[in-house]
Amino acid sequence: MIRLSLAALALAVVAAPLQAQTVDQRIADHRQRVERLEDRDAIENLQAAYGYYFDKGLWSEVAQLFARDGTFEYGMRGVYRTPARIERALLLFGPEGLAPGYLNNHMQLQAVITVAEDGRTAAGRFQGMVMLAEPGHNGTWGVGIYENRYVKEGGRWKIASLHFYPTGFTDYDLGWMKSQLPLEGQSALFPPDAPPSEPYRALPSNYIPPFSYRHPVTGEEITLTQPADDLVGRE
Repeated sequence: MIRLSLAALALAVVAAPLQAQTVDQRIADHRQRVERLEDRDAIENLQAAYGYYFDKGLWSEVAQLFARDGTFEYGMRGVYRTPARIERALLLFGPEGLAPGYLNNHMQLQAVITVAEDGRTAAGRFQGMVMLAEPGHNGTWGVGIYENRYVKEGGRWKIASLHFYPTGFTDYDLGWMKSQLPLEGQSALFPPDAPPSEPYRALPSNYIPPFSYRHPVTGEEITLTQPADDLVGRE
C-alpha cells in the first residue's frame, strides 16, 4: 500500500509541470526548440560554405559571409575587421581563385555549436585539418582549432568573429617528428587592424584554445592550465 502511494505521488510530481503548461505554452516551447535546431543547422552550413570558398581562394565570397563589423584572425597574423578589409587580407593566402600549383584546403570537423537562448548569437568550435602547397615550395600539413562567434544580421546568420588557432604545421615529407614549422607573423605588406588577440606558439608547444562551451554533462566551464612559455610571457 505504501509502495503504491509513493508511486502515485511520484507520477503526480512528474505530471504536474505538464498539466501546468497550457497548450499555447507547449507549442511555443516546441517552436523555440525547432528554431534553435534550425539555427544550429544554418550555422553549420555557413561554416561549411566558408571552408569550400576559402579552399578555392574565392575571397569575395568568403568576405560576404562576415557581419558588418566581423573580424578574421588566423594564428599570429593579427585581426582584420570588416568584410572589405578581410577580403583584401585573404590575398595574403594566395591569388583570387588560386593560381596553378596552389593548394589551400582547410577542413572543419567535430562541430560543437551553441546558440544563445534568444537565437541572436552563437558560438562554434571546430577541429581544423590543413593541406597547403604553392609553386616552388614543399607541401605543408597543419592542424588547428576554430573558435568562432556568429550573429543573426538581417535575419541571416553571419560570422561575427572567426579565429583559427593553428596548433601545428609540418613539412609534407619530413612529418611531425622531424619538422615543426613556426606560425607566420603580421604582414608588413598589409598590416592588420589589431595585433593578435592571444599570443601563443604552435607545436612543439601544447597550447589549447579556450573552450566556448560548457561541459555537456556537468555544465561546468572547462578550466585550462596552459603550458609555460617564456617567449610569450606565460609562466
